[in-house]
Amino acid sequence: MSRMTPAEMARQIGSGLLSFPVTHFRADHGFDAAPYRAHVSWLLEHGPAGLFAAGGTGEFFSLSPAEVEAVVRAAVEETAGRVPVIAPCGMATPIAIDLARSAEAAGADGLLLLPNYLVNAEQEGLAAHVEAVCRSTRLGVIVYNRDNAILNEDTLARLCERNPNLVGFKDGVGDIELMTRVYARMGERLTYVGGLPTAETFALPYLEMGVTTYSSAIFNFVPEFAQAFYAAVRRRDREAVFQGLRDFVLPYIAIRNRRKGYAVSIVKAGCAAVGRPAGPVRAPLTDLEPAEMEMLKALIARLPKQLAAAA
Repeated sequence: MSRMTPAEMARQIGSGLLSFPVTHFRADHGFDAAPYRAHVSWLLEHGPAGLFAAGGTGEFFSLSPAEVEAVVRAAVEETAGRVPVIAPCGMATPIAIDLARSAEAAGADGLLLLPNYLVNAEQEGLAAHVEAVCRSTRLGVIVYNRDNAILNEDTLARLCERNPNLVGFKDGVGDIELMTRVYARMGERLTYVGGLPTAETFALPYLEMGVTTYSSAIFNFVPEFAQAFYAAVRRRDREAVFQGLRDFVLPYIAIRNRRKGYAVSIVKAGCAAVGRPAGPVRAPLTDLEPAEMEMLKALIARLPKQLAAAA
């Protein structure tokens, strides 16, 4: 049973940096609960505002519904109410509803509704999908706007009128005009989350559009740097932000961009590089090549300390 109302959950996640932990797998690719829980505990020591279990970084797309529930339940038990736990749902509408209900039963505090599977659809179809999920649960819902599930401001406004538990909007599109239209229309009705890959790159300009937080994948292996970077963003310290971009984030992106799917693979590689291995990624993703792993290790070793000192 959730410990938070939808409004309380939304306020909390908008107040600080968000953690999207990787999902730990054994060598046979089965879920490895014990190190996952240890990782969640370690992340909590670094003060995230919320934890998104089995999200995109947590390989939601490669988990079975039963595994999603197991990961969410492990996160809920480990956090023990210290921060809200947001569970994923998505795919076909019936599957999304089943996942929403299992997350609520597992004690999650909210839902991240990921894009529907495969098909493109008109606004009325996307709205029907979102509304069906919202009406299936008492949990607060954050809709993830990306890929084949892009809501415009008019559709979003109608959904918010009919569904009080639709409380968050995560942007994974990078369309500044659309984001501006959404915020101009909805204002403080929603909490806004930056959701582009390596969201640190967009954090400063998005802050000016009402996006107070973002999903930090690098929090998994360099949480001190991630929090220091976020603090610099929130105080609008352009010099510190661009120093962090030049010294770490942009070189990291250069490694990430070498192959498709590395947005997740490089995070697990980062965990291994700092001595906190999370196992392999699941197919269809592939792990970093050895040479790329060495590049990442060297980058982490050069991680600047001055940004953390300035936070």
